[in-house]
Amino acid sequence: MDGTRWLIVLRHAKSDWSEGLADHERPLAARGVRDAPRLGRWLADGGHVPELVVCSTAQRTRETWQRVSGELSAPPPVEYDDDLYGADVPELLNAARRTPPEVTRLALVGHEPGVSDLTRYLAGDGDETRQLQIKFPTGAAAVLATTDPWDALRSARLVAFFRPRDFAE
Repeated sequence: MDGTRWLIVLRHAKSDWSEGLADHERPLAARGVRDAPRLGRWLADGGHVPELVVCSTAQRTRETWQRVSGELSAPPPVEYDDDLYGADVPELLNAARRTPPEVTRLALVGHEPGVSDLTRYLAGDGDETRQLQIKFPTGAAAVLATTDPWDALRSARLVAFFRPRDFAE
C-alpha cells in the first residue's frame, strides 16, 4: 500500500424548493433524482467507491446518497452527522479527521459553501481547482488524494471532478 488516502467530497443533488418545508426537510427535485445515480455510476466506473460515508442529516443529502449508493455493487457503511448540515471547513475537516486509520476512501456528503471551501482549502487555488472557483454545482463530486493521515489532514490534490451536466445521458 502506498499510503494514499482518497477523500470524495459530494454536494447533494438538486433539491426541491416547495414552500412550507423547513430547509433541513427539503427532498430532491426531479433533476436531483435523475442526476444522483449518474454520480454513483461515475464513482463506480472510476474506482472511487468509498469505504465509509459521512453524510449530513438533511433530507436532500440522505436521498442523494441513497440514490448514489444504489449504483454501487457494495454500498459502504454510512454515518449520518448533524454537524455536516451547514458545515464549514473546520467542521468538515473534523469529520474527516475522525476517520479510522484503516479507511483509505472516505466520502463526505454535504452542502455549499462548505464542500467547495473544503476542496479549495485542501487542494489550493491552482489550475486544477480553477473550475471550483466558478461553481461546485448540485450533484457534483471532487475526488482528492492525500498522503496525510486522516487525523492530521491538511492538504490534498484534486484528481477528478464530476458535474452532472458533463455526463448527461
